[in-house]
Amino acid sequence: MKIYADENMPLVAEFFDHIGPVTLFNGRTVKAADVADAQVLLVRSVTQVNEALLAQNSALQFVGTATIGMDHIDQSLLAERQISFSSAPGCNAQSVVEYVLSAIWYLAEKYQWQLSSKTLGIVGVGNIGQRLADAAAALNIRLLLCDPPRAVAETSFNHTPFAELCRQADIISFHTPMVKTGAAPSWHLLNTTTLGILKPDCALINASRGAVIDNQALLQALKHQARPVVLDVWEQEPDILQALLPHVDIGTAHIAGHSVEGKARGTAMLYQQLCQMLNIAPTRTLNDLLPVPAVEKVKISDNFGLPDVQNLARMLYDVRRDDALFRFHIQREGFDWLRKSYPPRREFSSVQLTGRKVPAWMAQLGFTSQ
Repeated sequence: MKIYADENMPLVAEFFDHIGPVTLFNGRTVKAADVADAQVLLVRSVTQVNEALLAQNSALQFVGTATIGMDHIDQSLLAERQISFSSAPGCNAQSVVEYVLSAIWYLAEKYQWQLSSKTLGIVGVGNIGQRLADAAAALNIRLLLCDPPRAVAETSFNHTPFAELCRQADIISFHTPMVKTGAAPSWHLLNTTTLGILKPDCALINASRGAVIDNQALLQALKHQARPVVLDVWEQEPDILQALLPHVDIGTAHIAGHSVEGKARGTAMLYQQLCQMLNIAPTRTLNDLLPVPAVEKVKISDNFGLPDVQNLARMLYDVRRDDALFRFHIQREGFDWLRKSYPPRREFSSVQLTGRKVPAWMAQLGFTSQ
């Protein structure tokens, strides 16, 4: 089979080359002629899979996106053409959670917060939002959860309407997909009106979709009243509103989910789905292909406790690194270069914790132990 894949998908050749030749393409600039003979098309969120892209292709059998979000895929078109489709829900959930935790720890240090006295509002409580809720609970942070679809589907779900969450939360972290229509749209969920009902010092973290926050409205609000802001996603990527950057505490290039494990897990999930469609046995596994981490084991003493978690986590990842890269390179090299050139970053799970008394709650943060 002829397999075409985004050049930024890790380990794609290692997973798929026994099924057929793998051709790599630039996901942002790919055109219909580039994938005219593709039988398998593997993309990321920067590629719009629509009528225009598939106009010259009559051979396509499978489309996979190595992402959680699917708003860049015309699923109706694929169904009409009887093309199998798969996404990778949850593939980078842990990576995004670790990004948000690093951001929260940084803000807590900068503004001298006691996190146990803060209320974290999570908007969108799916794969990522629920993991973040579990991690925050382990850190003794109070929670408010906002997810209208879950509130409808699950009577036991403790839902807080968005407007009420805005009034009560000290930190708001967005993890909702981009939804423009229906009963609970997320497009410009945070806008001039909802910005106006936030607590004056409420911190904002967006690692979901850029247009969940009206970036122009946010810029105007921050000019009048500063507040802690962390933005990993921006409207109109890659041509972002750079005037907003000086007003945010942390700015990054849509890389919250770009851990080695997170990106490779998406590739692995699509590989499993294609093997299933073709009715062939998978011969490659993620554990076999992942590189050995620089730090494999850490021994913690009996005195290890909640205040020590941040230092351990920073050994693996500190969001300030990515903010520094972003501010230095965004004008010289651009948004897409930053994503393509993103340095390797390992998840908490890459380090095995050893010791007589590894706290059970460390698993809620994503660590593993013997």
